[in-house]
Amino acid sequence: MRGIASLVLLTISNLFMTFAWYGHLHLFKKMPWFAKLGLAGVILVSWGLALFEYIFQVPANRLGFVENGGPFSLFQLKVIQEVITLTVFTLCAVFVFKTDKLGWNHMVGFALLIAAVYVIFKKW
Repeated sequence: MRGIASLVLLTISNLFMTFAWYGHLHLFKKMPWFAKLGLAGVILVSWGLALFEYIFQVPANRLGFVENGGPFSLFQLKVIQEVITLTVFTLCAVFVFKTDKLGWNHMVGFALLIAAVYVIFKKW
């Protein structure tokens, strides 16, 4: 259960991270009040979102880490984090931001990520 909780929390964390890092580039521009903000205002809004990212990310890593009773090593947590980050970002870019389309090169990249997960999790 700790592993599943860790994955769910990392996914929620990455939703906030994606909007904090990339929302201001496309999605938030459509909001009139946000479009009037200067760089300092955009940074503050992003920091506010990033706070929620950390509220979910820190417990996710604590729950998932093997030395805290979780199933994952540090390397495994990092690789999981990267795969979740790219998956959440891709889904947001394609379906929420609607700025990009999924191409063959993205699929090859994801296949390589799956290979990375295999290599990291394999007991050699």
